Amino acid sequence: MALLQSASPNVAIKEVDLSGIVPGVTTTTGAFVGDFAWGPVQQPILVGNEAELVANFGDPTFSNDSSAIEFLSANQFLKYSSNMFVVREVTTAAKNAVDSGTSLLIKNRDDFDTGKTITGNGSFAAKWAGEAGNSLKISIAGKGLGWGGGTWTYASSFDAEPGTSSYVSSRSDSAANANDEVHVAIIDEDGVFSGTPNTVLETFANVSLATDAKTTDGTANYLLDVLNDRSSYVWGVSHPPTFGTAGAASGFNFLNRAASGDSAGGAVTSSFTDGANSGTLGTTEYLTGFDEFEDENTVQVDFLIAPGLANATNHKTVINDLVATAESRKDCVVVASPHRAAVVGVNNNTTVTTNITDNVDFTRSSYLIVDNNYLKVYDKYNDKYQFIPAASSTAGIMASTDNVAAPWFSPAGTRRGLYRGVTSLAYNPSKSQRDTLYKAGVNPIANLPGQGIVLYGDKTFLGRPSAFDRINVRRLFLVIERAIKGAAQNVMFEFNDEFTRAEFVNIVEPFLREIQGRRGITDFRVVCDETNNTGQIIDTNSFVASIFVKPARSINYVTLNFVAVRTGVDFEEVVGAV
Repeated sequence: MALLQSASPNVAIKEVDLSGIVPGVTTTTGAFVGDFAWGPVQQPILVGNEAELVANFGDPTFSNDSSAIEFLSANQFLKYSSNMFVVREVTTAAKNAVDSGTSLLIKNRDDFDTGKTITGNGSFAAKWAGEAGNSLKISIAGKGLGWGGGTWTYASSFDAEPGTSSYVSSRSDSAANANDEVHVAIIDEDGVFSGTPNTVLETFANVSLATDAKTTDGTANYLLDVLNDRSSYVWGVSHPPTFGTAGAASGFNFLNRAASGDSAGGAVTSSFTDGANSGTLGTTEYLTGFDEFEDENTVQVDFLIAPGLANATNHKTVINDLVATAESRKDCVVVASPHRAAVVGVNNNTTVTTNITDNVDFTRSSYLIVDNNYLKVYDKYNDKYQFIPAASSTAGIMASTDNVAAPWFSPAGTRRGLYRGVTSLAYNPSKSQRDTLYKAGVNPIANLPGQGIVLYGDKTFLGRPSAFDRINVRRLFLVIERAIKGAAQNVMFEFNDEFTRAEFVNIVEPFLREIQGRRGITDFRVVCDETNNTGQIIDTNSFVASIFVKPARSINYVTLNFVAVRTGVDFEEVVGAV
């Protein structure tokens, strides 16, 4: 009971919250790293569908085949799930297009804020690296000469001629610094972004040339600030020289004020050039990109989707690094296919099977799931077919299983393991070849007559007999570990006494009982008492709970016994004898 808080008679109200629960957790989020045609670099972006993927990273029409393959791989996962973190990576060959001068690489906003500059006379750069930026054009017009009574090409995109901003008008020296406003238009000169050449992509009206300008609501209104904060296509790297050398403003440095000469130069229109695509990524780029997913407290993901590198050694390096990340996080799995050269372009199925089994010497771990194939899918953007690693679709099937059943159900088989949007497989293993693959820990993908393209195995890559050598068990434990970890936050900084331990047990048991009712486990027990919270544990400010779980097992082998008996036999006589 709380101590009295009043010296005179009083009614006090206190609330005690004993409503702690095991929080719900998401289990369908993918993590992917690739070379895309557009978008920020080394920054995880959550996308939910193909339209969002295109909006953030561009489509494959203005990129190479390796970039198209990675776009299609990411998009395949989105056919099954609406949650995917995508990281764009580039090589040093990638460059942002610029309006003049020497192109440069600006990876993301943090990189830009380090003080990027353009060598030469350039003032503006495409927001992101890639040849797509070469389609951009910027046009800026001031009062009078630039506007020309509406003769500026893009005048119809604005309501009125620019003039003097309210910010400058309110200053004591407003007369000397009038006409600080300009209008800005960002144009898709070649039609790469919009599909129609010379489409106006963005407009920014009445922005100021004063470096400290603000709108009436206090928002920054300086030309470069507006572009850097609000444009999806352009960085403002430096003040355009055309608006700083005319008339009375010649030589003026534009620090914290405007000048009437700023707009005397009229309209300025510049096309962007020298943007360059990245080229094929190597191990360094992939490892750097996946480093964005190392901290489970920063980004929550469920599937680390490995790329399909051509070289076996490089492929192994990337996958082993991802396994190390997954084992450190303990809340996700790695999904991988063989290296590309092992499967694509090899016409002999026996050779393909040997190529796979000889080169899947990855780290043995229950956090790794390996399939055997590449999928032939249609690239509608380039009107051609591409072979992509099956890993993104295999991860997608697991995410889809969560939606139609639960994470602790096997994703394999004709009920939940059918691949979507696939024209054919790079190779279709026979029964004996599937046996060979499965013994090696590789889950076969097969085109079964009358059933479709199916994931025909549910092993993890553990490599030894264990409950965790099955996908459904591994993912069951990921779910309950993440959820109960969240519930355990409730006991942090509480007393390690009988009350706290009983509260924790009462929170966890209903959660496990629900999973048991949904066929995920057959039995469980939660031990959190003085037997595992001894005096020594309590004195070290620790808390221990032991959670015993009997996971449900998936069926991998079916035996059907058909027994013929003579007419006069009673079935009770033979049942159990065969």
